[in-house]
Amino acid sequence: MTDGMFVHRSPGGYVAAAPGIRRKTLAHGGSTLLTEFRLDAGAVLPVHDHPQEQTGYLVAGVLRLTIGDETRDMSPGDSWSIPGGVPHGGVALVDTVAVEVFSPVREDYLLADVG
Repeated sequence: MTDGMFVHRSPGGYVAAAPGIRRKTLAHGGSTLLTEFRLDAGAVLPVHDHPQEQTGYLVAGVLRLTIGDETRDMSPGDSWSIPGGVPHGGVALVDTVAVEVFSPVREDYLLADVG
């Protein structure tokens, strides 16, 4: 990366993350990556973990989010932080949009995403 990055809104660039869940890498720097997730009502994000820290913000919808052994229903305007290596998953109770930052950068998202 050079001096920075600008990414303009576009309708494409989403890739399947799980059934009913699409993700789109928005912008990234040397140590952070910004991703939008769109989840259909009823979509299940299976419990998983990864080494990156993950911080999220719910834009729209309702997400039943589990971090470790704690579960909460998240509403628009709510946010969360998940340390690297901690199991987490969720269920979209209605159509949902979330934006999340990963640090360090998830190289697997850069390789798979085109948007």
